[in-house]
Amino acid sequence: MSNLMKWSPFFDPFDKMDEFFKDSPSVAMSKQGLIPPIDMYDTKDAVVVETVLPGADPKKVSVEIENGLLTIRGSSERKTEVDEKDYYRKEIRAGQVFRQIALPARIEESKAQANFENGVLKVVIPKSPEANPKSIKIDVKKVE
Repeated sequence: MSNLMKWSPFFDPFDKMDEFFKDSPSVAMSKQGLIPPIDMYDTKDAVVVETVLPGADPKKVSVEIENGLLTIRGSSERKTEVDEKDYYRKEIRAGQVFRQIALPARIEESKAQANFENGVLKVVIPKSPEANPKSIKIDVKKVE
């Protein structure tokens, strides 16, 4: 018996790609270090950025905003009692943390605030007054 693959006109060699990435860790790597995932959302008065930094020492996390670009730097440490283990999977990462993201609205960089609670860094950057939408009343005249 031969090992033949049944032909399918809808065969896509990338079908399994989503499954591969679904099982991979949520923190990516770059030359600068770990790239943590972020949530960025808009409120009436501010732009809010949240990211998970498990194992990071808040005293070693730096948050900078310059020219509309938010930069988060720090280190995530993992101390273990046993150095060598026979791992089946090793997805918990430690090392330098680095993330840069362009902010979507005009903001007041000098009034930004950040807090760190339960491994989540939350940065709140107030919008500048000119970034808030203005409502203009339109006078409608009847044409005769």
